[in-house]
Amino acid sequence: MLKVTALIAALALSFNASAAEPVSLEGFSDAIHHWYNRTDKLDAPLHLQSDTRAIADNILLYQRNNGGWPENTHPQRVLSEAEKAEILAAKNQSDASFDNRNIYPQITYLSHAFQRSGDTQYRTAALAGLDFVLSAQYHNGGWPHSPDRPDRAYGDYITFADEVMPGVLSFLRQVQSGEFPFDYIPAHKRTEATQAIAKGDRLILQLQVKVDGAPSIWAGQYHEQTLQPVAARSYELPALQTWESVAVVEYLMSIPKPSSEVVSAVDHAVSWFRDNKIPGVRVEEFAIEPERFEYHTARIDRRLVKDASAPGLWARFYDLTTSEPFFTNRDGSRVEALQDVALERRSGYHWYGTWPSRLLTTDYPRWKATKVNAGGP
Repeated sequence: MLKVTALIAALALSFNASAAEPVSLEGFSDAIHHWYNRTDKLDAPLHLQSDTRAIADNILLYQRNNGGWPENTHPQRVLSEAEKAEILAAKNQSDASFDNRNIYPQITYLSHAFQRSGDTQYRTAALAGLDFVLSAQYHNGGWPHSPDRPDRAYGDYITFADEVMPGVLSFLRQVQSGEFPFDYIPAHKRTEATQAIAKGDRLILQLQVKVDGAPSIWAGQYHEQTLQPVAARSYELPALQTWESVAVVEYLMSIPKPSSEVVSAVDHAVSWFRDNKIPGVRVEEFAIEPERFEYHTARIDRRLVKDASAPGLWARFYDLTTSEPFFTNRDGSRVEALQDVALERRSGYHWYGTWPSRLLTTDYPRWKATKVNAGGP
């Protein structure tokens, strides 16, 4: 799993490196992964990673006139003239999305391209992207999955899945700092970022789901008006979501001077993770004859097996009221075991994982010792 706070910090470090070093494309790893899954074009020609201008120009090309970007594009690809013409023709489309850790990696890369080249078109595009991020925030502090996307019923929902909320907020904290590569951003825009962060942080605390009266973790998405957990894609029913909630906790722990409310939210989430670990099981993957589906080609299958020596796992989805694991198919049908999930979703989605492990064993204890217990919020 990408830890967005660590990822953005790593990107910032890479920007301070020698200009001879390629700019990191790690921020696009999720988008690139989905592009390959969707197209199956594993041999697509690529620009050298050292060719910053070619990659930045691709990012400029994909940027919509509203300042955002569609998800799941591959910025390193060598585009044909026909592809370029098709992308240019789509400039007015309202298909930008924060899905799959999108938009803030493009702004970050363009900021670096501007710093290296001095080319003001990269600066202008990055600032337009920042304006898109800031304007997409609701008054209550949330960010939608895909603003103004008429093709997505769930596009307006406040979203934690794919690190939308923690990802955007982590990015804005970098902007707020005024540190390289964001030191060119005007002071009034950094002030806007500070205000957006304050609203977003308050909403995160407000949306922590209570189970039997105790704060637990977070749902993947919430209705932008009622603030109640809601379904997104057909196989993403309202649920407590572990993978997504780990990123939320990591973000909260990145806050320099956490309030007592932030500390309490982290403590409760960690307790929930500890209580809901599934011991003595592991996921076994095995090769199968490839089968092509719309969104991926299944080359492996998965099954849950008992193993007393295994460190244990967490399910991805837990019931909002009982904290019991559950699973779904693409048609939205809910099932209680991995074996009951159809191959398309069983092979194309991670239903179990060790996502909270590092948080519980390393990050949380260090945070408690160095930030909370040592200095206090």
